[in-house]
Amino acid sequence: MGLLLPGRRHAYRAGAAHHARGARDQDQHRVTALTITTLEPAELAELAWFLDAASLPSADLAEPDRLFFRVEADSLVGYGGLEGEGADRLLRSIVVLADRRGHGLGRALVTTLERQAHTLGVRRLHLLTTTAAPFFRTLGYAHADRGAAPPAIARSREFTALCPASAVYLVKAL
Repeated sequence: MGLLLPGRRHAYRAGAAHHARGARDQDQHRVTALTITTLEPAELAELAWFLDAASLPSADLAEPDRLFFRVEADSLVGYGGLEGEGADRLLRSIVVLADRRGHGLGRALVTTLERQAHTLGVRRLHLLTTTAAPFFRTLGYAHADRGAAPPAIARSREFTALCPASAVYLVKAL
């Protein structure tokens, strides 16, 4: 895939994992192609609006070492992001628009972000959630002890301030 530049569009056709239970269009016959676009700093306000509407953290979107994406399939599906540097990063700010839910697009969005993370050299994705642990477990994320999080992950604002101590900590090896 190569280097991601803000505002650049990157198209992905759903891969083998999506053929079994991936994002399908309205007629349920073909797999939907997703387009992922790296957000420009000026576009973070739109992301913040959607995150706020979903009661997800948005206070630190403009801080360093964060990469956020708009995901589309003919129209806006949702957003997601990666935080950190190196082999361990946070998967964060995953939000699917309400009218796009229930069609496998959330699964496809996360899989697309996992592929993007892999191209950036990420070996493990970490996340915190208060509401979506069952969804992420179906995608291969496993419960982990917060105390065992790598130092860079444990020092993140998601861990230290933005997510409550009751949030479930999940990890997936890519």
